[in-house]
Amino acid sequence: MSITGDSNFPPSFKYRSVLEKGKPVHDKYDSFSIRHPAMDLSRRAKIFSPFDALKGFNEELFKTEAKVSEVFNNETSPLEETP
Repeated sequence: MSITGDSNFPPSFKYRSVLEKGKPVHDKYDSFSIRHPAMDLSRRAKIFSPFDALKGFNEELFKTEAKVSEVFNNETSPLEETP
């Protein structure tokens, strides 16, 4: 991965050399991989699932959905059509 020609980062970008190196690659059975095995995706997903960036947002969505469905379900008179 080389970003030398990437216009998103100025030449004076502090971490340009780190980005140019790219992601480290380890052998499956080297000492690093044995000490730090890769986490399976289902376990990794569980770490981030309780994160709620907008506290109370889901509750507000449910309230709004309930109001809207109540209006459409309890409609007693037909809508007037415009000519």
